[in-house]
Amino acid sequence: MSTSTSTSTSTPDTFSSPLPVLSYSAVVLPVPGRPVDLQIRVSAPETGSGLPVILLSHGQGPSNNLSSLNGYAPLVNFWAAHGFVVIQPTHLTSRTLSHLVADAPGAPFFWRSRAEDMSHILDRLDVIERAVPLLAGRIDHTKVAVAGHSFGGFTSSLLLGARVIDPDTGEEVSLGEPRIKAGVLLAAPGRGDVLNGPMANALPVLGTIDFSTMTTPALVVTGDEDDSRHFTDMGPDWHADPYTLGPSPKSLLTLFGAGHALGGIPGYDVAETTDESPERVAAVGRLTAAYLRSRLHPGFNAWQAAREALATSPDPVGRVEAK
Repeated sequence: MSTSTSTSTSTPDTFSSPLPVLSYSAVVLPVPGRPVDLQIRVSAPETGSGLPVILLSHGQGPSNNLSSLNGYAPLVNFWAAHGFVVIQPTHLTSRTLSHLVADAPGAPFFWRSRAEDMSHILDRLDVIERAVPLLAGRIDHTKVAVAGHSFGGFTSSLLLGARVIDPDTGEEVSLGEPRIKAGVLLAAPGRGDVLNGPMANALPVLGTIDFSTMTTPALVVTGDEDDSRHFTDMGPDWHADPYTLGPSPKSLLTLFGAGHALGGIPGYDVAETTDESPERVAAVGRLTAAYLRSRLHPGFNAWQAAREALATSPDPVGRVEAK
């Protein structure tokens, strides 16, 4: 077990001083029918009880290890330091597993398995709580959120209620997870009828997504310079589709000057970050934590305070819309 301490300082749009963080990996969960065991990392504040949970779905970036339980440390450490238990699975899409699962059903994108990983975790949350030192009895099992970056945002969209058509069977698939009460979609894919890049044929399931059934409250986070031409020529607005096409209540945070990595959320000092900005990453941590805290604890005003601070800032990192 490794211990790290966040160096972030509390600001008006956060809700507490940062706590030391305990990070434990790997917790191994055998899953019948899964070609390899499900491995997860669990990060939590050193103290506190009644802690809400964030399930974090990694993206499909070019790095060997960031798309696994070892990624997204800037966000994970911030969230855990501010009172969340963060659980990170290594999905079957991870490059760390590609040599083991290349011929498994669903390869190489495992879109259905990714969402099912999160339900398996929730099924065994009590097992996880007992397996992690110093965590037993500290989790509030009724306060669960999901967050996902890029392809992880697609996974999160499904868990929040969006539906797709299985390209192999033609059947509608609903993987909505009622135990998840709120979500954060970070640079997530948008609607399918505008897909005209090379990835359109590689991932036909993306072309069928229906956000009209994504009823769970969610914050959609986009960068106004996130132009994903390998999917579509629609431009950065494509990543706002889960907000635009999803039913309320939804919020949209548009980050100024941000590309697909939103300043560098996949890891510390990573080469895949084209828009490196520690300040932007810190803002993503603050704002998403405030949103989830307020959603999971009705009456808590962290999100309202964060929005007001953003609106009155002389040099705002972005803007927020809501419906």
